[in-house]
Amino acid sequence: MDTDESPTGTDPGAVDAPTVAEAVVDCMLDRGIDVAFGIPGKQTLPLNRALGERDARFVVARHETAVTHQAWGYAETSDPGAMAASIVVPGPGDMNAMNGLKNALNDCVPLLHLAVETEREVRGGDGIHETPPETYDTVVKENVLVDSPAGAVPAVAEAIRVAREHPQGPVRVGIPKDVLASRTPQPAIGEREPAAPPAPPAEAIDRATGLLTEADAPVILAGGGVRRAGASDSLRAVAERLDAPVVTTYKGKGTLPETHPLSAGVLCGGSSAELRELLADAEVGLVVGSDLDAVATASWSVSLPETLVHVTLDGDDIGFGYEADLGIVADADRFLRALGDRLGDEGEAVSADEPSESSPRSTGPERADAVRSADRERFAALAAERDPGDALSSVEALREVREALPSEAVVTADAGGSRQWALVSFPAAGPARYVNPGSWATMGTALPSAIGARLANPDRDAVALTGDGGLMMCVHELHTLAAEGIDVTVVAFTNDDYAIISEAASRTYDLPGGAYGWAETGIDLVAVAEGMGVRADRVTERDGIGDALASALAHDGPALIEIATDPDEPQASEWMTRDQ
Repeated sequence: MDTDESPTGTDPGAVDAPTVAEAVVDCMLDRGIDVAFGIPGKQTLPLNRALGERDARFVVARHETAVTHQAWGYAETSDPGAMAASIVVPGPGDMNAMNGLKNALNDCVPLLHLAVETEREVRGGDGIHETPPETYDTVVKENVLVDSPAGAVPAVAEAIRVAREHPQGPVRVGIPKDVLASRTPQPAIGEREPAAPPAPPAEAIDRATGLLTEADAPVILAGGGVRRAGASDSLRAVAERLDAPVVTTYKGKGTLPETHPLSAGVLCGGSSAELRELLADAEVGLVVGSDLDAVATASWSVSLPETLVHVTLDGDDIGFGYEADLGIVADADRFLRALGDRLGDEGEAVSADEPSESSPRSTGPERADAVRSADRERFAALAAERDPGDALSSVEALREVREALPSEAVVTADAGGSRQWALVSFPAAGPARYVNPGSWATMGTALPSAIGARLANPDRDAVALTGDGGLMMCVHELHTLAAEGIDVTVVAFTNDDYAIISEAASRTYDLPGGAYGWAETGIDLVAVAEGMGVRADRVTERDGIGDALASALAHDGPALIEIATDPDEPQASEWMTRDQ
């Protein structure tokens, strides 16, 4: 039976019905989303009250630029499909969150972004914070505007399904403020699971098997799609059966633990010449879960094997930067499982960990170790150039941090110069234990993503690796740590400079060294952190890093360790690619 809405959007016959905000939160909880990040405003209060009444976790950030990074970090360190929500006010709040939405979109990371829109009767009249909803179309997988109060819960349910469907991504749902407060009954919703990602055709598996097994020296390049598909075990099995070294992209780092003998490193701006030679010299390459974007491949200047098998979820990526002899649109895990089964049929797998006495040492670990050994030689050469009184290099500091951290710890890394050194010198222990932004490469992510990671993994230490430049872009979230009681350790490598920019300015444009530094007005991060209620310590000597980190991890609460590093050290992109 049709009923008329009251002027406030309330059905007079449904005074005992829950508010739309309550129904939306119940929909989220029913679908496994019980953590949300945001900054409350008058517009969001119906949602905030509903979350609180249902004991869902709402983390109050200090700036909306952080909230989508927090939800991104939560999903990146969880099982595929696990996700959190971000909740913002319209206009400034929504637009501040766009940076993190685009980052999640590029990384194919699911999150639910609830934006409380201007009231329907005011829309179009320059109401407070009003922005056209289509403003956000290009930074999310899907952008939905709720017009009818009865459509709110169906829109949220569908948004969660779409976010989890591969290729995953952030979905924005705009709900007008007046809709949230109404008591309009919501329709019953039939359950609709995300569609299964595509499986590879059998004939494609046959052909891929033939190309890879006939090659004398295959190589695998694994991207973020392996991570999002939860395909690390399948990747390892295939690599060991093929006896193939594994190189990863930025987003694939850790998909094969970097302590594995077949791990050869990360393809990034700081990749060594030897790693690039490994890729170029391989007879056949398997690229799985990567779009081979311009960032990872230095605008497609990196030479890849002449024969390529390219597996990705988006057919438009195949042949864009590199010609593929065999392109396959399929889920990374379903492809790798099928390939692993097929390779198992071809004969017994050779373990890269324990080669049998009857067979010679496999060449895959030797080829991978040649790259890692060359990297270690470059690190040693960098140390040899330094005088005893020089400030620490990033490589030295990162090595001490890695040795002091439990392998189970979740590590988040910021963009910037410190990330380039971390990519090549800081071994990742697993796919959910290392997070950094991919091709969007936005700074200011390490701290907020560590907040999300800690809430997703309450039994693991969470450590954010950041430079002082990146930290200052999200320094407000130190107070979120203290106010919310979130036990994260922040390791800040400080050199009083946007050093990666200053180095390029000096090398390419003849600007003076440290052109974009602030050495004369240095920031006391220990004082900043302590002023926000976070325990803090400063380390200037390499031998003090391990003790400081152990003390911070043992501390019941958030902590910051400031480690002074050399602003004049070479950047990874310059040092690792020069001739030895």
